[in-house]
This record gives sequence, structure tokens and C-alpha cells, in this order.
Amino acid sequence: MTRRLLMTADAVGGVWTYATELAAALPAQGFEVVLAVVGPAPQPHAFRAAAQLPGVQVIDTGLPLDWLADAAGTRRTASDLADLAARLGVDLVHLNSPALAGMAEWPAPVLGVAHGCLAAWWDAVHPGEPLPGDMAWHRRTMEQGLAACARVIAPTAAFARQLQALYALAERPGVVHNGRSWPDLRQPSPPAPFVLTAGRLWDEAKNTALLDDVAGRVSARFEAAGPQAGPGGQRAELRSLVALGNLAPADLWRRMAERPIFVSAARFEPFGLAVLEAAACGCALVLADIPPFRELWDGAAEFAAPGDATDLARRIDWLMTHPRQRLALGERGRRRAAHFSVARMAAAMAREYRAALGAAPAAMRERAA
Repeated sequence: MTRRLLMTADAVGGVWTYATELAAALPAQGFEVVLAVVGPAPQPHAFRAAAQLPGVQVIDTGLPLDWLADAAGTRRTASDLADLAARLGVDLVHLNSPALAGMAEWPAPVLGVAHGCLAAWWDAVHPGEPLPGDMAWHRRTMEQGLAACARVIAPTAAFARQLQALYALAERPGVVHNGRSWPDLRQPSPPAPFVLTAGRLWDEAKNTALLDDVAGRVSARFEAAGPQAGPGGQRAELRSLVALGNLAPADLWRRMAERPIFVSAARFEPFGLAVLEAAACGCALVLADIPPFRELWDGAAEFAAPGDATDLARRIDWLMTHPRQRLALGERGRRRAAHFSVARMAAAMAREYRAALGAAPAAMRERAA
């Protein structure tokens, strides 16, 4: 029996890749997907590619993205999405912004996947500082949303533990690691003699300022792919990093396929899709030693003390001058990356969807039958 699923997506970060790849794999698991896009519109080529996925309907709602919106805008997003779910007669709602779950009456059970959290982000970026007043309502809505979900999923056990502690959850969120597909790439031998980072450079949690410091210390060219300007007026100023701009996915894959040393100094990263992509290409990984990275890449990456530019630069230079060890590290990362497949993610999410349907109130189960 095929079930109909409404899934939210946004194009501001890695959620777009997660949602589109998961949606493409779910028909084989017995789920027909309606992808409801919120926030800034995706690039036209990305929207067209998603709209062509078999078994997937894509709707650009034009609604505000909750973590970029005010309270009124977020309530409107939740209400309009609930109305859309009712009109479509879906059996289940998958919110990639769980905060929305507590702001509307949903016509079907809601499963929330927490890819991030503003309160957790603040704790990582501004440790010891109280949450600003204009963010306090985000925390309250996230707390209410998590409580309203039939199931809550996190992409790592480390982030699940953080959410449980931050929101005093009676039950720890389930864990489904993200998955990724990748093209068949030609790789040079030996690996290229440069360093690469990728992501939302404007996001303080990515620690771009520290990476810019490191770029001025290491002997190799250090490139940075991704947007420098954020949707809220944020901007990363680069002095030593070589800015590549916001590369199209195919161009970023080609750059990663040259197997540079890939670096992330993130202070907050619930999963890290760019790290997975780089590992899949055989890049040697040098990562900040934060719990999600340690969970995913222990034994397959070099770890530097968080916030320590000297340690990070030392590890990069060591790998650059030890090619045999660099190749071995890249191969270990490539083998680890193969574990995080889209098929495995989709199968695990399908099990969670069925559990959410089973956990729904009787009236909802009757309506979905």
C-alpha cells in the first residue's frame, strides 16, 4: 500500500540535498512524496531537477523559513502547510523544521527531522552567553514542536543527545544518518596539492574566520567554496582563503575529485554533508574534534582541537608533506563514506514513518487508512 507524504525542504543549506535525494528514493519504499519548498527559492536548475524526480511532486510555497522569519511569519508557514497537507490528503507529514509542528493543527501524524537548532547553534557559537531575546521565541517554538511530533529524528546520536539535554526531552530522538549519492568521478594521481573547505561561509558556526587564519599559516593554497553572504545580511570577509564562490554541485564535485585535503573547523555541525561528499571523493579529512564528527569519522580523519588554528595548520602541513599517509587517510574516509548511502537512509526513514503512523491517535490512523 502506497502512502502519501508531505515533506518540507529549503534551499538555504544541506536540507535541499537531503530532502531531494530522500524523496527520490522513497517511492521504492512505498511512499509518494510531495515536496513543499519554503524559504528563498532554489536555483532554477535545482528546482527543475527536483520536479523531474519520478514519484515526487514539488510545490514552491513561497512561505517564510522558520529560522529566518519572525513569529507571525512562522505561524503562517505552519498554518498554510497544514492546510496544504489537508487539501492533498496526505497520510504523514515530514517536517525538516520540527518547530513548525506545534504551531498548527495537522491533519496527519507529524515526524520531525532536526537538522539544526538555533538555541544549540547559539550555545556552540557563543558559549556561556544567554540566548538573545529575539531568539528566545525560536527556542520556545522548537520545544513545543518537538513535543508535538509523533517521532523526532536527528542525523547523529551526538545531536540527539544534545537535543534531549537542551529541551529536557523524556525520550531521546531516534537517529538516522544522512545519506548521499555521488557521481562516478575521475581522480588524478597523486592528489592535488591544495586545501579545500565548503559550506555556508557566512555562518559563524562554520568558523570561517579561523579557517582564514589557518590559510595564512599553511604552505598550500587554501580554497573556500560557498556563499560569503547570508540571507540575513551576514558576511564572511576573507583575506587568505581563496574564494571560489557558490559553485554548482557538479563543479564542486569536480574540485573535490582532485582529492585536496578537506577541512572543516565547524563549531556546530549536526552532520556535515560537505564532509561526506569530500570523503566519498577520497579527500583526506581534517576536522574539528566535535562529537558529531567524531561519531561519524573516528578512524577515518585527522582531528584538531576545536578553535585551535595552530593545531589545524600543523595537521594540514603534516599531511601535505606525507603523501603516503595522506592517501591512506583518504582511502579510509572513502570506505567510511560508502556506509552513508541514500538507499540505507531511505529504508531507515521508511521504518520511522511507519512507526509514526502507528503512534498516531486512533482518529488519525482511521483517516489515513
